Amino acid sequence: MAGIKALVALSFSGAIGLTFLMLGCALEYYGVYWPLFVLIFYFICPIPHFIAKRVSDDSDAASSACRELAYFFTTGIVVSAFGFPIILARVEAIKWGACGLVLAGNAVIFLTILGFFLVFGRGDDFSWEQ
Repeated sequence: MAGIKALVALSFSGAIGLTFLMLGCALEYYGVYWPLFVLIFYFICPIPHFIAKRVSDDSDAASSACRELAYFFTTGIVVSAFGFPIILARVEAIKWGACGLVLAGNAVIFLTILGFFLVFGRGDDFSWEQ
């Protein structure tokens, strides 16, 4: 039952994050949909982790070069997702208010992704790996 509660909480927080992103795009005052390109970063963020988990055989090792490289790439993707709306606002493609809403949405979505891997990434009975 705890897994279902965690899944509901994660889906609720994901919906909140996407609402911030949509508000940054669709409000009449902002009206520009360039920040939606941040969705690409949301989709490619877990890919290095999946590849490293598939390639890495030592799950008991304290550190693995493959896992560290995956952390590095994931960090680059997350930093790029936070930098993209700031650059768009700096070149005046979007307004700074929209940038703030997109950054808030980024924070919520990436914390949701992190929470997903913390809750369901252990490999227990109720897991996404089954």
